[in-house]
Amino acid sequence: MWSRHFTDGASLAALLLGLALALSGCASTGSGQDAPERGGPVQAAAGPGAVEVPPEALTMYEQAVAVMASGNVLDAELRFKEFLLQYPGYPGAHVNLAIIQASNNNDDAAREAVDAALALDPDYAPALNQLGMLLRRNGKFLEAESAYLKAVTASPDYALAHYNLGVLNELYLQRLDSALRHFERYQEIVGDDEQVEKWITDLQRRVAASQRTANITE
Repeated sequence: MWSRHFTDGASLAALLLGLALALSGCASTGSGQDAPERGGPVQAAAGPGAVEVPPEALTMYEQAVAVMASGNVLDAELRFKEFLLQYPGYPGAHVNLAIIQASNNNDDAAREAVDAALALDPDYAPALNQLGMLLRRNGKFLEAESAYLKAVTASPDYALAHYNLGVLNELYLQRLDSALRHFERYQEIVGDDEQVEKWITDLQRRVAASQRTANITE
C-alpha cells in the first residue's frame, strides 16, 4: 500500500479556495465571520515511511493535481479517475476526487470517494478532514468534530483539521475555548496566517470577558 506517499500540503490550500467554497461555513457574528472551512489538493510528497513508487505514477498524479489547482475540475476529475484505474492504492487520489465532487454539490459521490480513501488508510488525515467538511456541510456538527479530531490524532501537525476545528467550535458549537485552542495550534504549525492571528486576538478577548462574567455570576 502506498498510502503514506501522498500527503496534503497546507500551503496549497489557497489554490483550491474556489473549490472549497462549496464546503464553506459562515456566521453573522464572531471573529471567524465568513470563514470558510479549508481543504486542499492532496499533493505527491515523500514523507517518513514513504515507499518507492513508479515514476510514471508520480508524473500522472502531479499532473492531475496541477490541473486541479488551476481550477479545471472536469479535466482533473478525468485524470484522477484514469489514475485510479491504473493505481488504485493511493488514498490521496480518492480525496482529490471527493473535493471535486463536493465542489459540484455531489455529496454522495464525495462520500464514496472519502470512504474509498479511508478503506485504504483509516488514519489518513486528509480523508478525515474532507469527511469532516462533508458532515459539517450537512449539519452533522458533532460527527464532523469527531472526524476532525481523528485527523489531528492521527497527524497532530495536520494544520487544516485544526483550522476547521476552530471554525466548527466557534461558529457552530459555540465553544470559544476549544476554538481558540485549535486556532492557536493551527497558527503554531503555519505561522503566517494574519487573518487567523486576528481571530485569535478577538477570541482571547471574548474568552476573558466570558470568564469575568462567570466569576461575577458566581
